[in-house]
Amino acid sequence: MFVVVGLGNPGPRYADTRHNVGFRVVEALARRWTIPMTRAWAGSVVGDGNIAGQRALLAMPQQFMNCSGQPVATMLGFYKVAPAALVVVHDDMDLPFERVRVRSGGGHGGHNGIRDILRVVTEPFLRVKVGVGRPPAGWNPADYVLGSWTESEKAGLETALDTAADAVESLLKDGLERTMNFFNPEPAARNLRAAVRN
Repeated sequence: MFVVVGLGNPGPRYADTRHNVGFRVVEALARRWTIPMTRAWAGSVVGDGNIAGQRALLAMPQQFMNCSGQPVATMLGFYKVAPAALVVVHDDMDLPFERVRVRSGGGHGGHNGIRDILRVVTEPFLRVKVGVGRPPAGWNPADYVLGSWTESEKAGLETALDTAADAVESLLKDGLERTMNFFNPEPAARNLRAAVRN
């Protein structure tokens, strides 16, 4: 079993912000695999079902971002899931907008949700990082990630969400190494590799 957690902040005020891209990816996966996200449990909105042939729990913690760790720890403990089967989807300012990168382990990079998860999950877990780009000069990074997508970003957002959802599916189906090899290169190289695979 896998636990797939999208990070974000609860409530309508934050729904359309860059920091909530993890929620959006989990919602995309729930639609693809017809998994109802209707149950409140462990401080999260959750749904469980089958993704790419694997049983998975989808979760969106409903505490604020910097309190994401305890819900994640509760889910892992209840289902007896090892950190190696935890997938956390989150925004990343160090990646250009629309880029997706997959990794295992690593530091928090200034991301408060990841920082809090690392406080309670001390072994490496899987991460799908969705690029939101750097803030314009003079912008406070916190204001930037808590800001809404621009109209130009919205045009490419669905592609980014689809790519991130594809990456989660690949992690569950194909494992870390193959997923990293396919999704981490520049998009042009990835498209060429996809053409070869097909």
